[in-house]
Amino acid sequence: MTLERTAAVRVLLADDHPVVREGLCAMLASDPGIEIAGQAGSGEEAVTQAERLAPDVVLLDLRMGGMDGVAATGHILRRSPRSRVVIVTTYEDDGDILRAVEAGAAGYLLKGTSRAQLVEAVHAAARGETVLTPSLAGKLVRARTEVAPLLSGRECEVLRLVGQGLSNAEIGRELFIGEATVKTHLLRAFRKLDVADRTAAVLTALERGLLT
Repeated sequence: MTLERTAAVRVLLADDHPVVREGLCAMLASDPGIEIAGQAGSGEEAVTQAERLAPDVVLLDLRMGGMDGVAATGHILRRSPRSRVVIVTTYEDDGDILRAVEAGAAGYLLKGTSRAQLVEAVHAAARGETVLTPSLAGKLVRARTEVAPLLSGRECEVLRLVGQGLSNAEIGRELFIGEATVKTHLLRAFRKLDVADRTAAVLTALERGLLT
């Protein structure tokens, strides 16, 4: 009986340095389970290529001219929702790591990663796993902790009451403030949490541990 051959993981490489792209391509092409579906030299090109090729994994540089890796990640995932984005960069800044993960990236690797680690990370991302260079795990935890005090005390109070199902008028009576003031606090919370409505604000605040 002939065993079915597992389909290769299709990868899109995106980096604004051709030498880096070629290096990553050479590292991955040596693995028979990986197929280089395409290459891109900018964030904008990566978005276009991802929509056209629908790759399994996109290896994306963080800082490129024009659209950066974080912005490109959001666009790629909207246009090719089955693709998994892994940031590959030289930067270890806590904030960059958090921004990438919150944008939906499946992982964050440093360019010093070995060939074996890179290949395994691609396969892991394709399986739906999160991949992160071990030395960066602590940075991600610290970054999440540092951004926690995002909302003011009053904004948190308003969102807690929203979560209890109260209207703006009811919240105003509960906190002894005007309904217009309640709306102001909500709008500020929306901006800080990067959301567009009350439900999303409460859910996002809960996920970030802001409403205890």
